Amino acid sequence: MSLYALGLNHQTAPLEIRERVVFHVERLREALADITRGHANEAAILSTCNRTELYFAAGEPRAAAAWFAEYHRMAPDALLPYLYTLPSDRAVRHAFRVASGLDSMVLGEPQILGQMKEAVREADAAGTLGTVLHKLFQRSFAVAKEVRSTTSIGANSVSMAAASVKLAARIFPT
Repeated sequence: MSLYALGLNHQTAPLEIRERVVFHVERLREALADITRGHANEAAILSTCNRTELYFAAGEPRAAAAWFAEYHRMAPDALLPYLYTLPSDRAVRHAFRVASGLDSMVLGEPQILGQMKEAVREADAAGTLGTVLHKLFQRSFAVAKEVRSTTSIGANSVSMAAASVKLAARIFPT
């Protein structure tokens, strides 16, 4: 059983595709239960406005990728150009970067860590968070804390909303 991260984000997919593959919070536990019925042994889903990612433990990733497309009623070929599948070591590095705000549209954006923690709580409540993913996320949270406390990444961090307001104020001064 190996660890994988499969998904798409603001760098790999246009907004129209990202909107099509959102996992709605009211159906998240159902989706987690579904993916762990034959496609993965463990699973957690991180779904935000800028990314949708499935972190999972399985023998191989193809079945999970097919499930991902089918769940969102998309042809696998239509989704494939936007999808990344990262094996163990790259999945770990990616999770660390996401939790730390290094893979966000706004560098250092702090909300992603809370969203990742919520994804872990949902997976735990759904019973799909096993030993592999538990270790991955606990270490990701520790890395994010270390990055924030030993660098200045959080010194001026803002959300996309705050960045938009700041830009609008510069374009349309009062």
